[in-house]
Amino acid sequence: MDTICSVSKALDVIGGKWKSVALYHLLNRPLRFNQLRRMMPDVTQRMLTLQLRELERDGLVQRTVYPVVPPHVEYRLTATGLTLKPMLLMLRDWGRCYADAIIRERIKAA
Repeated sequence: MDTICSVSKALDVIGGKWKSVALYHLLNRPLRFNQLRRMMPDVTQRMLTLQLRELERDGLVQRTVYPVVPPHVEYRLTATGLTLKPMLLMLRDWGRCYADAIIRERIKAA
C-alpha cells in the first residue's frame, strides 16, 4: 500500500469534524454519551451517535451497555484506538500553536 493510500485510509477512519474530537476526549477515561456530548456542545446528538457508531465499527471505540434502569452506556477507546494517542496529542498541540499564531497575526494587522 502506498503512502497516499495509507493517508486516505487513515482519514476515512478518523476524518470528519467530530471523530477526532470524540477520540481525544476518550483518551483518559471511558465516558457516558451525555458526558461526551457536554464536552462537545456544538455537535448534535444524531451526529455524535453516527460518529461513535462508525468509530465502533472501525474498531477504535468500544461501546458497553450496562443492564441497569435507566440504561447506562459507556464508550472507551480500544487498544487500537489508544494507538492514536500520540497523534491526537500532537494535533492538540498544533492547534494551540496555530491559534496563537493567528491571534498574533491579527494583532499585528490591527
